[in-house]
Amino acid sequence: MSIPQSGGGPIEHHDQLAEYMSAGCKPKENWRIGTEHEKFGYAKDSHLPMPYDGPCSIKAMLEGLRDRYGWAEVKEGDNIIGLEKDGANVSLEPGGQLELSGAPLESIHQTCDEVNEHLKEVKEIADEIGAGFIGLGAAPEWTHEQMPMMPKGRYKLMTRYMGRVGTHGTQMMYRTCTVQVNLDFASEADMVKKFRVALALQPVATALFANSPFFEGKVNGHQSWRSRVWRDLDADRTGTLPFVFEDGMGFERYVQYALDVPMYFVYRDGKYIDALGMSFRDFLQGKLPALPGEMPTLSDWADHLTTIFPEARIKQYMEMRGADGGPWRRLCALPALWVGLLYDQGALDAAWDLCKDWDAETRENWRVMASVGGLHSEVGGVNMRHLAAEVLDIAEAGLKARAMPGVGGLLADETHFLNALQETVADGRSPADELLASYNGDWGGDLSRIYDDYSY
Repeated sequence: MSIPQSGGGPIEHHDQLAEYMSAGCKPKENWRIGTEHEKFGYAKDSHLPMPYDGPCSIKAMLEGLRDRYGWAEVKEGDNIIGLEKDGANVSLEPGGQLELSGAPLESIHQTCDEVNEHLKEVKEIADEIGAGFIGLGAAPEWTHEQMPMMPKGRYKLMTRYMGRVGTHGTQMMYRTCTVQVNLDFASEADMVKKFRVALALQPVATALFANSPFFEGKVNGHQSWRSRVWRDLDADRTGTLPFVFEDGMGFERYVQYALDVPMYFVYRDGKYIDALGMSFRDFLQGKLPALPGEMPTLSDWADHLTTIFPEARIKQYMEMRGADGGPWRRLCALPALWVGLLYDQGALDAAWDLCKDWDAETRENWRVMASVGGLHSEVGGVNMRHLAAEVLDIAEAGLKARAMPGVGGLLADETHFLNALQETVADGRSPADELLASYNGDWGGDLSRIYDDYSY
């Protein structure tokens, strides 16, 4: 989850809302890659999630990273709730999932180096305090009652609201993890085309990265339970956004959508003020019940944009949100997939040609079927494994065209980061399939084996 936004002055006219997002437009030479990934921490002796405080805890992890590796702490009240360094930050999800939000970097080589360095740091501190970290899309065994709540005001408000608007909201907050990549756009038209491709092909990422076939100690019947959770979370702020594919799509159209999403909070003086279900439209008129007579700032608008959870999201950049958290190797494959598709014009055109004739029903069917069957799913006579192979071919061509070498020129481009996904398509087995094979094979139905075999 995002940390509070800052630096935005008062909103004096409506056009500033779209201008805030369009300010993210930048020339191609300035496009960057930001990789985010979440992981579950647990106590090695019990396999239970770590509490916030104590010898083996989230607080101990953050303090260890701060003291040994020079991260600056981020606090809410008296509690350390994050870290910052060199354009990156470490933050906490509601149930203690640890997230790295990487710095905006030029190449996948760089962002993968950042991921590797972070995981090495985390493992060193975790080993010392008796903790482990594992990359999965959903917690395999833990119940809701076993999950701690991190001491962030935002999460208290969200937890209270989730039960009113859907059936899976708290599952998303406390017991799921994702890996995502944040990418840039050059113009409004470029944003629209990338957004359409991102939303249409997000189910392919869901299938390729599907890694959550267990929940509360049982096989759940889905390749990606995390994706299933998002379908019944809050209809006002999730989904595949059919309006994005209609004529007239642009920054202002997204503004109108965002204004119709009920608010969660307003952040003032280090505290989250309850604005659950209230309207940002009312806020723009000084009529927000939580702050009567007060006008919003651009920071408030930026915060509000972080409370919207579609399959791809626009802020001053674009976020790809369809993949389960996973093993070390796949954390670099996710940015490779989307950079290959979206950062070369030929690849972007080819990707759009692949999905431009799909209607809203087809896009939604792919979303549903990807969570259930992963690579084994089929929509309209098209098999997901075949579709994924086409998408990977386009991504590989896009990365070759980028021709972004590694440090010292040892690697000619970034295509090798797709290897894990190409292997998945070649043998037709997602990470979820591999987990189920282990569970039904060597593990003999003992799900506790997952911690030794799949932790970082």
